[in-house]
Amino acid sequence: MLAENLKKLRKRKKLSQEKLARLVDISYNTISKIESGKAKNPTFETLSKLADVFEVSIDELAGRKH
Repeated sequence: MLAENLKKLRKRKKLSQEKLARLVDISYNTISKIESGKAKNPTFETLSKLADVFEVSIDELAGRKH
């Protein structure tokens, strides 16, 4: 769910993976792995930074419904 949501949010903001990586100060490779589902357990810090960029909660980013 995280992979799909991240890709959808990134495209909605018209950001490349490289631009998003710079915004959250992580490697392009990390963004690529998260979006492809290869990074199964990104750090809380990474999730927090991504959620901040997209102005969503970490739960929303991860696809958790309340």
